[in-house]
Amino acid sequence: MAGKKILMICGDYCEDYETMVPFQALLAVGHTVHAVCPDKVAGDHIKTAIHDFEGAQTYSEKPGHNFTLNTTFADVKPAQYDALVLPGGRGPEYLRNNTAVVAMVKHFFEAGKPVAAICHAAQLLAGAGVLAGRSCSAYPACRAEVELAGGTYVDIAVDQAHTDRNLVSAPAWPAHPAWIAQFLTVLGTRITH
Repeated sequence: MAGKKILMICGDYCEDYETMVPFQALLAVGHTVHAVCPDKVAGDHIKTAIHDFEGAQTYSEKPGHNFTLNTTFADVKPAQYDALVLPGGRGPEYLRNNTAVVAMVKHFFEAGKPVAAICHAAQLLAGAGVLAGRSCSAYPACRAEVELAGGTYVDIAVDQAHTDRNLVSAPAWPAHPAWIAQFLTVLGTRITH
């Protein structure tokens, strides 16, 4: 089976694990992943943040790794991609205000292509207006965005994921095994042992 061509839209301070782990996992199973960020070119890097759950009412944030982008944002043509990955973190706060990013997200939903969104990526989905009539998990603080956008917030354990048709969503990085497994299923990826 030939791998799929997957677009990953990042922003500065996307969550470190939610960017690097799916990027590497999808490459490992034979897919091509193009990581982009508005106004950046291949070879540029973005800063990431490590969010952790240390007993406070919300997550803590520490500097993460620099993540090198491998594709130029201005060159992206969404119709050439089979699927979309949206990491969480603080990046979606401003990505939802970028008209080109919003148009890309809408393309994947209108075409029914697989979309994987985790944590605060729900803010971008809400900003793109693609959640009406859909169910979606997200970081619990994003429940209001999901519901105000006409979606149904799915309250699941932090290590679980949820699939609604082409959308695979999860609350945060502890869900990577479930989130990536469900996304691979939606992609039609088969792994044999």
